[in-house]
Amino acid sequence: MELESTRDGYGEGLLKLGRENKRVVVLTADLGESTRSHWFQKEFPERFFQMGIAEADMIGTAAGLALSGKIAFVSDFGVFVTGRVWDQLRVSIAYNNANVKIGSTHCGITVGADGATHQAIEDIALMRVLPNFTVIVPADAIEATKATIAASKINGPVYIRLGRASLPIITKETAEFAIGKAELLKEGKDLTVIACGIMVHQSLEAANVLEKKGIFARVINLHTIKPIDREIIINAAKETGAIITAEEHQVMGGMGSAVAEVVMENCPVPMKRIGILDSFGQSGKPEELMREYHLTADDIVKEAQNILKRK
Repeated sequence: MELESTRDGYGEGLLKLGRENKRVVVLTADLGESTRSHWFQKEFPERFFQMGIAEADMIGTAAGLALSGKIAFVSDFGVFVTGRVWDQLRVSIAYNNANVKIGSTHCGITVGADGATHQAIEDIALMRVLPNFTVIVPADAIEATKATIAASKINGPVYIRLGRASLPIITKETAEFAIGKAELLKEGKDLTVIACGIMVHQSLEAANVLEKKGIFARVINLHTIKPIDREIIINAAKETGAIITAEEHQVMGGMGSAVAEVVMENCPVPMKRIGILDSFGQSGKPEELMREYHLTADDIVKEAQNILKRK
């Protein structure tokens, strides 16, 4: 199976946008190579801004460029571009509805050996609460490229959550990508697994294992956390009667919480949220950390069997 990181897909998206639209500018805080924004820098140096390790200044500059008519893409690590500059995101970008796109890389525990201080596992919660922000979590590199291009075409701030680890390519180049419209990847009648990012592949693997056991799980790729696709979630609740969410993020305030809000208000059914349980990450290999924090296909299979008993 072909492997590629979503940060690579983001870098490819920036290149395509740079060639198509001269209004696109890119900023980074001394992390061009790590965020793949240096690909844009090599081809369009006059539209690339290396801000140094000055993240708050970078956000303010991006807001100014956007309010001057540019489409500004900020490229930085997730822990820095959400936690360190949340005030600037809130006041300079969200409050002004500035046309700034945040390419947030190295999110989740699969950053690996860098450890807890560099593993952004609270960022979805931080960003989805900000008014005017769109929040996208691509499932693979192909989808990351599409998300980057789609983000440029809507007016207003967008947060794109990206990873460092190489992931299997599970979506197709020909598949339609629409912000706010989730993708049904697998039909199923017994329960639904709703996932984002790296957990989409894990969910598909789990669904294949469950099918061999006579359990048919629907799998939904919820690549847009905000605005959320209420219709597909409500239909899943009505038609399958049980929902599991899976994300490489804290269970509190993340994608699972967003889904639970929709389910609770419209069609309450048994739910289980799979994610990190109120703890920090730690240093380790990505695959080791996925097992340690119970974010594998096997963990989804186990919870699927448990939730069926609650239907």
